[in-house]
Amino acid sequence: MGAFVRFCTALAVTKHLCVMSEWFKNGDDGSSVYIMDNDGKKFFDIAREKPEIGNLFNEAMASHSKQKIGDLVTSYPHIFDGLNSLVDVGGGTGTAAKIIADAFPSLRCTVLDLPHVVEKASESNSINVVAGDMFEKIPSADAILLNNVLHDWHGEDCVRILKRCKDAIEPRKDGSKVIVVDIIQDFENNNPKATETGFLFDILMMTSHGTKERTKQEWHDLIIGAGYSGYTIYPTRLGIDCVMELYP
Repeated sequence: MGAFVRFCTALAVTKHLCVMSEWFKNGDDGSSVYIMDNDGKKFFDIAREKPEIGNLFNEAMASHSKQKIGDLVTSYPHIFDGLNSLVDVGGGTGTAAKIIADAFPSLRCTVLDLPHVVEKASESNSINVVAGDMFEKIPSADAILLNNVLHDWHGEDCVRILKRCKDAIEPRKDGSKVIVVDIIQDFENNNPKATETGFLFDILMMTSHGTKERTKQEWHDLIIGAGYSGYTIYPTRLGIDCVMELYP
């Protein structure tokens, strides 16, 4: 988790937290603390303009995915039963896709992300790399993975993303699904430290992107609002993230 710690403690990532009081008093235009402190630019704009920040972010997400997706494929292998293809939307440099492809050799994985991100991802016999925008088009597949993507976006954007995912798996064979890995704030875990960490991530999302971590009811509203027929929630051993299996 070294890269994740380096990212979370980097000055470029944390300095906006020092002006929260100004934002609370004057931030009435709907933007986040980060945007206010960076002359109107969003974090992902800065990450694209400054490769050192973008690379640090990609390394952090890769190290985080090693734990989360490693737990997913060992704890819930049935989620991948019958699947021949999967698209990791916002898949960064491909760490999650590689873990899944290694665990299920018959599953063809595709990494979708912005051009400047996937240029550092490697293709192989089991992994394709596609440069694109998830708001415009997602390649067709049996399953779509959204690994800690939706908490970066406001509700209306999340619905747009989920609808794009639904379009990508329909019409498909029986068993097609969208797999969401994200925090559920009020999920029962009997772990006070995990609950505290969830709230800290909520503050991080608020200050960085103007978004939030969501409760079970808020996730329900997003999923059903995007036209899905139902879903199943699974806890993870990490105690923070949950896995949601969404059905078209």
